[in-house]
Amino acid sequence: MLFAGLVALVVSCDPARNTAINRFYHSTTAQYNGYFNANLLLDESLNNYRDKLKENYYERLPIDAFPSEEEVISMYPAIDTAIAKCTKVIEDHSMPGGRKMSTKKEENNSFIDENWITIGRASYIRRDYDAAMKNFKFIKKFYDNDPSNYVGELWMAKTNIQLNELTKAQFNLDALQKAIDRENNDETKFIEKIKTRIQEGKDEDAPAKFPKGLRYEYYKTVAELALIKEDRDKAKENLRLAAKYAKKRPQKARIFYILGQLYEEDNDRSMAEFYYTKVLKNNAPYPMQFSAKLKRSFLGADERLIKDLKKMLRDEKNAEYKDQIYYALAQIDKQNKNEDGYVENLTLSAFYSTSNARQKAIAYEELGDLRFDKKDYVPAQKYYDSCANVMPESYPNAEAIRKKAEKLSDLVAAVETIEFQDSVQRIARMAEYEREDFLKDVIKTMKKREEERKRKEAEKLAALQQSNNFNQTQGGNKWYFRNAKTRQEGYEEFTRLWGDRKNEDDWRRSTKTPKVPTGDAEADSLGNEDLSVDELPADSLTVDILIKDIPLTDAAMDSSNALLAEALYNAGLIYKDQLKELRMAEKNFVRGVNMSYESEFRLRSAFELYKMNTERNPSMAEVNKQFIIGNYPESDYAAYLKDPDYFVKKKELEAETEKAYVKTLERFEKGYYYPALRECEEALAAEETSLTPKYMLLKALCQGKLNNDKNTLLPTLKTLAKNYPSTPEAARAEELMGIIKNGVSKNEPTDFGNKSLYEFDGDASHFVVIFLPEGQNSALAKSKISDFSREFFSRVNLKIKSSIFTSTQSVVLVESFDNADEALEYLKVYKATRKHLLDLQNAPIYPITQSNLKVLFEDKGVDKYDLFFTEYY
Repeated sequence: MLFAGLVALVVSCDPARNTAINRFYHSTTAQYNGYFNANLLLDESLNNYRDKLKENYYERLPIDAFPSEEEVISMYPAIDTAIAKCTKVIEDHSMPGGRKMSTKKEENNSFIDENWITIGRASYIRRDYDAAMKNFKFIKKFYDNDPSNYVGELWMAKTNIQLNELTKAQFNLDALQKAIDRENNDETKFIEKIKTRIQEGKDEDAPAKFPKGLRYEYYKTVAELALIKEDRDKAKENLRLAAKYAKKRPQKARIFYILGQLYEEDNDRSMAEFYYTKVLKNNAPYPMQFSAKLKRSFLGADERLIKDLKKMLRDEKNAEYKDQIYYALAQIDKQNKNEDGYVENLTLSAFYSTSNARQKAIAYEELGDLRFDKKDYVPAQKYYDSCANVMPESYPNAEAIRKKAEKLSDLVAAVETIEFQDSVQRIARMAEYEREDFLKDVIKTMKKREEERKRKEAEKLAALQQSNNFNQTQGGNKWYFRNAKTRQEGYEEFTRLWGDRKNEDDWRRSTKTPKVPTGDAEADSLGNEDLSVDELPADSLTVDILIKDIPLTDAAMDSSNALLAEALYNAGLIYKDQLKELRMAEKNFVRGVNMSYESEFRLRSAFELYKMNTERNPSMAEVNKQFIIGNYPESDYAAYLKDPDYFVKKKELEAETEKAYVKTLERFEKGYYYPALRECEEALAAEETSLTPKYMLLKALCQGKLNNDKNTLLPTLKTLAKNYPSTPEAARAEELMGIIKNGVSKNEPTDFGNKSLYEFDGDASHFVVIFLPEGQNSALAKSKISDFSREFFSRVNLKIKSSIFTSTQSVVLVESFDNADEALEYLKVYKATRKHLLDLQNAPIYPITQSNLKVLFEDKGVDKYDLFFTEYY
């Protein structure tokens, strides 16, 4: 009897039998075993991602936050499990059964469509948009008279947006809008019309009602498409409708925040402030609340908002946001034309930016712009340089900031050289007793500044500690990473040794170390008394150390003047050519001309003054013309001033000289060595030119062709190497002397043909081969890789096996993938995931076809395959 009952139960649950009990059993199973559990997995995974997501409030928020290609990898296990659950439900509980859905005419299980939708949604989150689209198209086609049809259409629109198929997305949304309009405007009349047609014997069903709960997602999607098309008014209208249908207050808060951003971008301050206020009334996450408060302060700038901001500064839960609060206060000062307050609050914003690199960069950029507009180029460059050193890669205007810093860096070097040499020369001219007293005062000043720097750093660490203490549990947790006190002590020790560091690889390498700004770009300068002390600690400075930089001898003073003359000239050129600051350029050139120290830059400065003043101040131009002719009569500049065509004639002469050299070279190449040698000697006997080294080398080559004893070349080659050491001809002379002395190495032919052992076939079935570190237990490695593959690639039936590659190394093979792209997807996830793999994550891993795998095992040349992989994959 029991056996018969079981048989009856199994038969009664046959999906091919459309009975009430069958429908109840299979729909209940499909609802909970598939749809409910799968969506629970997806929602938990997505909510966990969004809870941990640090939103970028400096830019307009996305309407929906979905993981990027890299971020979604950690969600693969949950997504693939959800897909597997729904797929099994569809296979086992469709009514009638059968795995070829294309052949079905009807579906009696009311929850199968929800499982199809869940698979499509999971594929969408996974960023597998092609697979998602296939599911949604099936829903739209098979469930044409069911509410699921609208769900499929909406997700098709979302998927088309991601695929950049905007026209198709618009068609999807237009179809949904028609359904909404039908219900809003004439639903009753339309349904009655359908009923009449049915009574008349016409096969027509009333369309399904548009699900009211779908309107929130619909209006968000319309707004997203409108923003992509830059139809801002339509976007705002649909965001307001989305907020109306949002069921949860945090959902409304996000919509209101985006509306506030849109109105702020349109400079509609009152509406922007209105929506930012609504954010605060809708249970937004604290970072969003904080940002909304700051946004309101930028828009309002009245005494009440200033008071609120200062109150926020005192609130300990805002300790980590101090930089943004000070920045908001700076913007209010800017609106009120309070420049002192603006600079002070920007400086404090940069000072308190301990973890927000973008905010620190914004403060530095604005300080740089302020100084640049005032033509204070040296501090401006330092601010821009600080900005460039701390800004994240995604920082807007990043390239322009780097160019500004680079453009001004040469000017800063020149100006600081001028200030330094002026300072040390002034000190050198002091009486000995006066000089010693002055240097003692300098040391005192430097010590005071060091004490002030340490005090500010202590404040900074105290502010950070306050933030950490608030955000950590205070229940005496003894685990290190949850104990606020021990974490802070570790942080302070790290900061003391290494400074503020980004979380990145190779952080200890010197080439990765950025400048650590102090919060004031001028804080590192001692003005005209600044001295080069090789960054010694202030406590260790003495008068004897500082006096080493003072030019107290004639030779030292000449060196100082040489540096000063060059810096004056370079600064003048930059002011004139790059910054168009003619007055400041003229000031530097005049100083260069008036120096008693003789150098090439004195002549150049006078010539620049002549050119600058030819039209704007002819009398000053004439003064500099006569200065050049009188003091440098043999110079090219003097020749030009006497004959304006001088440089044209000189260029023509150089062209003739070069033409003569080419003619001599052609004779050498044709084997006319005696005529070529004679012409080389004639050219070398004449006036020296830029072609002299070339003639000397050609002379030596002619001698080599005419004499069996190659030692006869040595005098010519030695003279060339000695007199023109930095030329390519001198380098060739050294090479020839080495050959004469040591002889020539044996010539061996080199085959540059493509000798690759491997052939690329991207469409062929692929393995993945993982080379284990020497000494690695292959069984343990196989287990780890199996666990990884099972969790992250559960949808693929992969086989894992280990094999011996050499006597000291084993490999693990993962098989198989349909093509190269699928194998490369495995590689991408493998390299991005430490879970299960641990140190194996860094093991060499390659995709490989079966034929290439055979060659690899025969050849044992991993390096050869690595080159092949780099070129083709």
